[in-house]
Amino acid sequence: MTKVNKTPLFEPFEQGGLALKNRIVMAPMTRSFSPGNVPSEKTVEYYQRRAANAVGLILTEGTCVGHKAANGYPNVPYFYGAEALAGWQKVVDAVHREGGKIMPQLWHVGGVRIDCLEPDDSVPAYSPSGLLAPQKPNGRVMSQADIDAVIAAFVAAAVNAQELGFDGIELHGAHGYLIDQFFWEQTNLRTDKYGGDRVQRTTFAVELIEAIRTQVGPDFPIVLRYSQWKLQNYNAKLADTPAELEQFLLPLVAAGVDIFHCSTRRFWEPEFAGSTMNLAGWTKKLTGKPTITVGSVGLDGGFVDESKRGMSARSGTSIEQFELIEQSLAGGEYDLVAVGRCLLQDPEWVHKLKDKNFEAMQAYSAEAMKTLY
Repeated sequence: MTKVNKTPLFEPFEQGGLALKNRIVMAPMTRSFSPGNVPSEKTVEYYQRRAANAVGLILTEGTCVGHKAANGYPNVPYFYGAEALAGWQKVVDAVHREGGKIMPQLWHVGGVRIDCLEPDDSVPAYSPSGLLAPQKPNGRVMSQADIDAVIAAFVAAAVNAQELGFDGIELHGAHGYLIDQFFWEQTNLRTDKYGGDRVQRTTFAVELIEAIRTQVGPDFPIVLRYSQWKLQNYNAKLADTPAELEQFLLPLVAAGVDIFHCSTRRFWEPEFAGSTMNLAGWTKKLTGKPTITVGSVGLDGGFVDESKRGMSARSGTSIEQFELIEQSLAGGEYDLVAVGRCLLQDPEWVHKLKDKNFEAMQAYSAEAMKTLY
């Protein structure tokens, strides 16, 4: 029997009540494969296959909370309503039967929503300042009553996740969607308590996280995904220096975040001049909290470079990436590594990585994403 050398990627991870068999996380990936906004039997199979093939933690595709304007894309699964929740119950049960762990990503798209979408095509976008992007109006400015309703929807979703047996939740606070629109000074122009300086702009997220923590208790993991970049501007920054990043992060830690999922387009790129650490590394250093790194892991191309066909997880560049990941994990720079498109393409990718069988890995194809389960 061939002995495989143990690497940091395949060491267990524990944080509070969360215990994972390895450090590999399946990143959330919106696929729009849920007609009627309900997880299907194919959805169950999709997640079960990854759990059966040794993924440490699965983060689901973005799931819409129960607010009328949460949805921004067709055929996205909801995390409210009896039928959708029954579908998610089948998913979590199937993943647990395979010995896996899973969290739903709870999502509200905010100002990104366009008209003519489920569940009611007459509902406009809701956002902090009625903006899709800087100086691009879309929809309505959220009132206090709107803010209260959205927070209540997130709380209800978190409670449902706990009752269904999920292993925690992830809040989508990245990429220019609703929570991130409150964070970003160019889409949050408010003059009330939810606007203002960097710390004040965390108020919406802080209230949301505190409300969830009150309902789910101290031991149910809350992951927050955040990013500097936005779909509206890939060069956007919430913080230009480590000191500014610390100002932004500490209120979120105090509110109850257990793990930060630090979304970057390319995980190997340093976040600030004068240091080799990426966003996940700096976040852990500044907060002391565990972090997930993510961004084109195993690929030759960057996050949005779908024009390159045949982006491969078996190139020399990728092997060097894994060496960098192992060095960073061993050095305690970050704790977990989220993988998206490679796991989408190849459910057996984790086994192949453990055996260092790079040649057997299936090369990712953007076209194949339309049919992959």
